[in-house]
Formats: sequence, C-alpha cells, structure tokens
Amino acid sequence: MTRIVDFTKMHGAGNDYIYVNTLTCPIEDPEALAIRWSRYHTGIGSDGLVLIGGSKVADFSMRIFNADGSEAKMCGNASRCIGKYVYEHGLTKSDSVRLETLSGIKVLKLNVEDGHVNRVTVDMGLPVLCNKSQLATSDGSLKDGEVEVAGKTFRGTFVSMGNPHFVIFVDDLSKIDIPTVGPLLEHHPLFPERVNVEFVEVQPDGVLRMRVWERGSGITMACGTGACATLVAAVLNGKSARESVVRMDGGDLTIRWDETDGKVYMTGEAVVVFEGKIEEQE
Repeated sequence: MTRIVDFTKMHGAGNDYIYVNTLTCPIEDPEALAIRWSRYHTGIGSDGLVLIGGSKVADFSMRIFNADGSEAKMCGNASRCIGKYVYEHGLTKSDSVRLETLSGIKVLKLNVEDGHVNRVTVDMGLPVLCNKSQLATSDGSLKDGEVEVAGKTFRGTFVSMGNPHFVIFVDDLSKIDIPTVGPLLEHHPLFPERVNVEFVEVQPDGVLRMRVWERGSGITMACGTGACATLVAAVLNGKSARESVVRMDGGDLTIRWDETDGKVYMTGEAVVVFEGKIEEQE
C-alpha cells in the first residue's frame, strides 16, 4: 500500500532541506527517508529532511536528519525556514515563534511584509567553548590548536552551537582541497561525535568568507550554526568585530555575538523552492 506525502523544499542561503508537516502527515523511519529523498538523481534532492511537529514546551518542534540519515541537534538555516513555513501556512499568526530543538528552545523573530516572511532572526543561544563529549582534549576546549590530516597541519578553534564545529582560518580558500581534508577532519579521533568543519578567509572589508564541510552531508552551500561558530571563533582570535557578514557559497548571513547577554543572533532569508507530493510505501 502506498500513500502520498506532501512536502515543501526550502533553502536558507542555499542550505536546502525537504520539510514535512508531521502534524498532518506523520513520518515513520525518517532516517531511511532522509537518505532516499535527499538523493538528487533518484529522489527529491536536498541536504536532508526536516520534520515540523507539535511541542509541549514551545510552539513547534523541529527534527532534522542529514542526507546520510544521521540526526542533527540543530540547524540555523532550517529553523529560519520553519518560521516562514508555519507563518505562511497559517499555523501561527505571531511574528515570534518558539521552536523546540534537540539543542534547546530557539526563538525566531519573523520579518513579515504583505503576509510573507522574507527574513528571520534566530536566537541561537550561548556558544559553548568547552565540551568534553564533543572534543577529546584534556579540558574539552581548543583555541587556535593544531590538527594534522593528510600530512598537513590545520590550525582551528572549537565552538559548539549545540552541534560541534572546528573553524579553520586560511589565507586563500581556493587552495584548500575540501573534498579531501573535510571528511578526514570530520572523522578525526579528536572529535568523538564527528565535527562540522569551516574554512574561513577574512576579506579586506571584514566579511568572513566561509566554506563548510558538514558532518553527515559533506560540502553544502551554507550552514547556519557554522556561520555562528565562525563569527565566535573570529572574535576569539581577534579577526572580527562582534557583528559581521558571513559569506557562504549559497549567500550571506548576518551574525551578531551580543556582548550583553552572550548569545549569538543569526539573521537571513528563508526561501520556498517548490512544493510537491511524493509517493511512499506504508
């Protein structure tokens, strides 16, 4: 027996996911569906699958599964898209949405014009610089530390935004062989839960030009939590002010690390690519 699943494909700065409203369409085995649907030639094509659900502690909940079926704790780009989805589908009339994620409740501030959400600011919470479960150093922290892979030494800073990131500043992004060193760093023994890797070149105008190797997905057009980790690492290493534009392959995000409350705020677009239906075996 088969059933029809309604979905929406959306992207934030090029970071594209398949969104399903599980309030009306429950999903079983999302790990397998994420793998199958994310394939570009035989599926829908995406960086993963995002499930929108109800919540007992917030307005809505989010579960996110990477293209390899692994579950992520948080995705900033996906959370912005959920804000747009729930407002434009009439699930809420508020321009402030509380979203339950595996890394805590995130608050979304929606910029609404003529009934459409064009930009969303996400309170991404406090960055974590010490986490022994995600980083196998003596104290669970690493600032401008050395990691060697493929006979090369990379200097990077660990920042967790709910999920782990290793931010590496380079002089010339074009000289980094990301398809080779990305997976080696992701699976390095230093990172017990694997890691997202950001390669960052500081531009003359202060823009942080970043490319990302995402844990479980590989090279993606953008990563919201990665952009946040990049700004935090840049501040810690004296390379940026506390607010800057992070420019990724898919577009720009404005990131601010507030000096008063210590939280990181991310602002960017959320775009509907298309809506569709897919037939699935029950």
